[in-house]
Amino acid sequence: MLHIDNLHVSVADKPIIKGLTLDLPAGEVHAIMGPNGAGKSTLSYTLAGRAGYEVTGGAATLDGEDLLAMDPAARAARGVFLSFQYPLEIPGVPALTFVRTALNAQRKARGEAEIGAPEFLKRARATAAALKMDFEMLRRGLNVGFSGGEKKRMEIFQMALLEPRLLILDETDSGLDIDALRIVSEGVNALRSEGRSMLVITHYQRLLDYIRPDRVHVLAAGRIVASGGPELALELEREGYDKYASAA
Repeated sequence: MLHIDNLHVSVADKPIIKGLTLDLPAGEVHAIMGPNGAGKSTLSYTLAGRAGYEVTGGAATLDGEDLLAMDPAARAARGVFLSFQYPLEIPGVPALTFVRTALNAQRKARGEAEIGAPEFLKRARATAAALKMDFEMLRRGLNVGFSGGEKKRMEIFQMALLEPRLLILDETDSGLDIDALRIVSEGVNALRSEGRSMLVITHYQRLLDYIRPDRVHVLAAGRIVASGGPELALELEREGYDKYASAA
């Protein structure tokens, strides 16, 4: 599904990603772990098409198409979804309105019929109940007044309704207590399928106790320096990143 080949990315003329290569097959969950400043968030923003992240070399394709040539809206319509580490607040825009507008914009871009309000509300209520969200909070401004855990549940709520094919989770566990972590992880796991892939970016093993990856990659100094199974995350928890940072 996702193929990254020798990717180089700079931010404000400073090289951050320095020759990163990664394959994420359809149906798999891959975790990326690494120390602060390794380039984890830069990778996620680059794949999503955020401005200010300059690709200076290499390639990234999604289902064989040049992902880097698409604008962010086109990437979203192709099924790319980025769950932010720090979700933004948008005062004055009700969460339900935001999600329905995004969903119909993506459906229109794919040549699909828009979803009507009754069907959308039916799906939204079912999804909110599964995530143990108070439905009334979805009538408020997007993320306005939400706790850290509520913001992360809102991200999973959007995922469930938008049904993306490539999920990029940028430190979704940041700021969550143990109960919120479990609920959010259950929401993510419910989206696992043969036609959907996930890239889970995290510092800590604890998230991977709930969202079990097929592969774990260590990102240090802007490139993948080690890959392995779930046991690699356990090793990192015990020993840290020092030996990988030194090798990089």
